[in-house]
Formats: sequence, structure tokens, C-alpha cells
Amino acid sequence: MPLSDNTRGALLMMASMAAFTFNDAFMKSLAGTVPLFQLLFLRGVMTSAMTGGWALKQGAYRVQLPAKDWGLVALRVIAEVGAAYFFLTALFVSPLANVTAILQSLPLTVTLAASILFGEAIGWRRMSAIFVGFLGVLLIIRPGPDGFDINSIYVLIAVAFITMRDLATRRLSPKVPSMLVTSLSAVGVMIFFGLGALGQEWVSLDSRAWAVTALAALMVMGGYMFSVMVMRVGEISFIAPFRYTSLVWALLLGWLVFGDWPDPVTLLGAAIVVGSGMFMLYREGQIARRKKRQNTPVRSS
Repeated sequence: MPLSDNTRGALLMMASMAAFTFNDAFMKSLAGTVPLFQLLFLRGVMTSAMTGGWALKQGAYRVQLPAKDWGLVALRVIAEVGAAYFFLTALFVSPLANVTAILQSLPLTVTLAASILFGEAIGWRRMSAIFVGFLGVLLIIRPGPDGFDINSIYVLIAVAFITMRDLATRRLSPKVPSMLVTSLSAVGVMIFFGLGALGQEWVSLDSRAWAVTALAALMVMGGYMFSVMVMRVGEISFIAPFRYTSLVWALLLGWLVFGDWPDPVTLLGAAIVVGSGMFMLYREGQIARRKKRQNTPVRSS
């Protein structure tokens, strides 16, 4: 049975979150050894080369686009740069699971913004699942005067930029190739951080650092590509909650790579987050089966 647009969007979102979280783990593993701007520039060079070659092969650069689409692509690139700077600045000095947990406010911001700006309807079951998942996030971050520092604010600024990025992607016309958007996003990040790195002292990378940077570039390319594709199928109100799956990856990688073992309350929050996403998938399956029955012609006897 072919996948519905919502199911395909959910799978793309989960793939995007996995790719971005692995990229975050690779980048964090180099914190303190390579300056942030230099690292993002080098990763940007690799990502731009990979995405540029792919886009060139697909003929994405030859597409004629209206000014509106070019404006949206430019807005998306700016948002990508802002999100990368603020998120990774916080990530370099904070636990992976902590910053990823704050990032889970995105389903609310994206869904509500899409409802206000695009008029997408939000059913009470979907909105309830989003809020339940967000309560799970609050169990993880347990916000308070001691835990909400400047790095938390940086992640919230990144949330605003990612919301802007996703909504700009949503407004792109179908004629805009996803690989063109992916490639230009990578180039934008490379140029911005390359210029910023000119004022920093560069360090030499050993073979391990080069290998980790290359893996990060591969992961972020997948994240870019999937994040473009996911905003062009299905309903945002259904797809957005599957961002929560990045938290599962962050908890797992934080434990395996950095030795950050989550406490029982954090694990409870993660379970609630996963449960809300599973409920959304279950509801989508019910809706898809109901629509199939309604569209099935009745045979005359």
C-alpha cells in the first residue's frame, strides 16, 4: 500500500532528525580542539562540494525561478546560518541532550506559526499530542533559575531561526529543486563562517579531526536535504511532532559518546515524547484506512 503524504513526511522528518543529531554529536566531539568558525567553514566546504556536485548532476542550477522563490531561498539560507551559529555555540559548552531537549519546542512553534500564517487546521487530537510531548520535554529540561542560562537563550534563538527556515521552505513553489535549496544552504553557511574565521587563529587538524569533520559534513548534507523535502509534503501539524525523535538520538549518543547518563525523570520525559509521536502515527493510520474505505467503490451484485 503506498504511503500517505503525512506518513512520508513523518519518515522524512525522523531521517532528518537522526542526521542532524549525529552531525551535532560529531561536531561536539571536536569542541575545544578546533575553533567553531573554522570547523563550520571546513564542514561547509565539504558539504558544499557534495551537494553542489549532486545538484549539478540533476541540473538544479539551470532551473528558472520567479523572484518570490529566490527571495524565499535567500531567507532560508539566512535562517540556516543563524540557526547553525546559535545552536552550535550552545552545543559546544552544554550537554547534547540538554540543548536538543530545548529544541523540541519546535513542533509547537512551527505548527502554531503555520496555523496562523497559512491557515492550516489543527485538530484537537494533534494539538493534544503536541502539548503532551512538550510536557515530556519540560520534564527533561526542568526549567528554573539555575538551569536556564545564556546557552538556553541561544538555543531558543536557534528555534526562532529554524521556524523561519521551515516556513520559508513551506512557501517554495514545487518547481524549486530540493537539491538547489540544499546546495545553496550549504554554500551560505560556508561563506558566512569562512568570513568569520578570518579573524580567528586557525589550528591544524589531525587525521581523526578530518575524518570526524567529513562524517559531520555527510550527516548535515542528509539533514539539509531531508529538512527541505519534509516541509514540502503532508501537513505541518502532523509532521512537526516527529522532531521529538531527535531527543531519543541525543540521549543515546550523549550516553554512548560523552558519558552523559540520563536520570529517571529525563527518561520518563523521553518516553512521553516518543509516545506522543507513536500516537500521531497510529491516528494517521486510522485516517488513511478510513479514507481508503470511503474511496472504495461498492460492487453491484
